[in-house]
Amino acid sequence: MIVVTGASGQVGGRVAKLLQKPHTLLVREPKKAPETDKTVKFAEYADKTGMAKALEGADTLFLVSGREDANRRKTHETAVDAAVQAGVQRIVYLSFAGAAPDCTFTFGRDHWYTEQYIRETGLKFTFLRDNLYMEMIPRLADELGVIKGPGGTGRLAAVSYDDVAAAAVAVLENPRDGETFTLTGPEAFSLQEAAEVLHLRYVPETVEEAYASRAHYNAPAFEVAGWVTSYEAIANGELEEVTGDVEALTGQKPRSLQELRGA
Repeated sequence: MIVVTGASGQVGGRVAKLLQKPHTLLVREPKKAPETDKTVKFAEYADKTGMAKALEGADTLFLVSGREDANRRKTHETAVDAAVQAGVQRIVYLSFAGAAPDCTFTFGRDHWYTEQYIRETGLKFTFLRDNLYMEMIPRLADELGVIKGPGGTGRLAAVSYDDVAAAAVAVLENPRDGETFTLTGPEAFSLQEAAEVLHLRYVPETVEEAYASRAHYNAPAFEVAGWVTSYEAIANGELEEVTGDVEALTGQKPRSLQELRGA
């Protein structure tokens, strides 16, 4: 039996609808539970006891990364420990493209750490490293339709929620143990090019300007750093790799930005 976490979210929700093998959905709280005829359980990643109980009887865990948090590494650790305690045999973890201990995107470092922690458990695993979500690009724009950030002229190979979910279902239905896949769209493009396709405007910022322009949100420092370094990773070319992994896993070419705009 498979447990699908993040079942009220964009990727987990899609996986839950597409998956044909028997599965249970896991969400943080009842008010976020999707309407479904599947079994729904509730637990927070940071609650090891609750997670272990929710995972009882599962052989595979689809682990969507937890919410952005200063303690996300520890939270992921606890969720993985709960999986081990519950007797889960395999984890399919939704990671991030270019995850590394020193990658520019600070949240990407959390993903690398989680990958290593999963490896150390001895469980079977598959890592799905997705690029930035294509659907997020329009949401980067302010109320005037302007995307501002220190992305320079760098390129990103953004990927759609649908393609990530389809790839996840593919490895949940037909396990690819010990493998890592980088999920991207069919092409890499700059933020300037993306803005043109989406009828928006892109205004490059320096790193200093980016931190200053986001100060009014009064967000925690770790969160602002994540926002800004995502643009820096684009500028540095860390998100420009285009792979054929989506098509290799699903048999379908990934959606392009133009197709997303027309959807």
